Amino acid sequence: MRKDRAYIGKPEVRRVKIVYSDNQDWGSRMSIMSIMLRTHRGWIELRYKGNRQLYRYLYSGWRPSNELKLECDGRRMLAYPAFSRSFEITYDPRNVVSLDVNENNVTIAVFRGGMLVEAIGVETGLGRIVIAYSVRRERISRRRSIVERGVKRKLMKLREGDRKQDILYKVASIIEELARENKAIVIGDIDGDDKERMERVKGRRLRHRIHRWSVAKLIKLLEDRPIHVVRVSERGSSGVGPFTKKRIDGYGHLVIRTAVRGNNGRYKVMKIVLRIAYVDGRVFERDVVGAINIGLEYLSSGGRPVAFGSTGTHVVWVKPMNPHWGAAR
Repeated sequence: MRKDRAYIGKPEVRRVKIVYSDNQDWGSRMSIMSIMLRTHRGWIELRYKGNRQLYRYLYSGWRPSNELKLECDGRRMLAYPAFSRSFEITYDPRNVVSLDVNENNVTIAVFRGGMLVEAIGVETGLGRIVIAYSVRRERISRRRSIVERGVKRKLMKLREGDRKQDILYKVASIIEELARENKAIVIGDIDGDDKERMERVKGRRLRHRIHRWSVAKLIKLLEDRPIHVVRVSERGSSGVGPFTKKRIDGYGHLVIRTAVRGNNGRYKVMKIVLRIAYVDGRVFERDVVGAINIGLEYLSSGGRPVAFGSTGTHVVWVKPMNPHWGAAR
């Protein structure tokens, strides 16, 4: 009989996980690379092999916290300790990093001293990943039940969640680096009610894409980091010009291609789809307009906002970026 496919007449324990929630029941002796555990037969000692990730936490100011999780993996015992560290968060209310989170990109507007100095577009491609995995799931389960063992096994091999989480962590790191320089973050907030309202009037496929939207996950990742986060509603942020406050009737599509150099020195062609509008002789891009208006809304809550200085010539650069490849050259 094939391995892991035979049924037996009694329960079988295949995975064992033990969680210690109090450090009175366990302790670590890092000097001799061992962990002491309290059991029903007394204290036992487990020796472990070190790794670079563990040493990076131990020697950069992190300390083990109360929780420890143990998992049996064959003849090995895997230990997952939790670490904690105290941070002091300081921020300048006139220095703002405002975010407009969309399906396939995150647009960032940087304000220093209340003035707009830079806009960055980070291509995430999360919407395309959702579509690709949705089509793949339909092909796997076509004319078959999802409770079948073969279908279940193929669906479990799909890595949609892992790929999305990897991209979100990289985007959060980019935003955190900007926030440390500018001391503040403003996020265009999308709550559950807004998602339900958008899903109500859309087609089946578009409802699925909105339901799998990862904006809430990105907000949670940023709030867990040592930066100042303020939630601002982004409803209607792309409908008016940021400087004239005139209504924008509609946007047209513009496709550009640019060369991107990765960390390995190779160049790739990145296609960027922009939605632009002309207002009073200016060209506005929809996502950049949303990010700027979100930042101005936050700045106006504490006083009169200043988008540009009163004198002199000002240029704002929009820099495209991909979390895998880096910034466009």
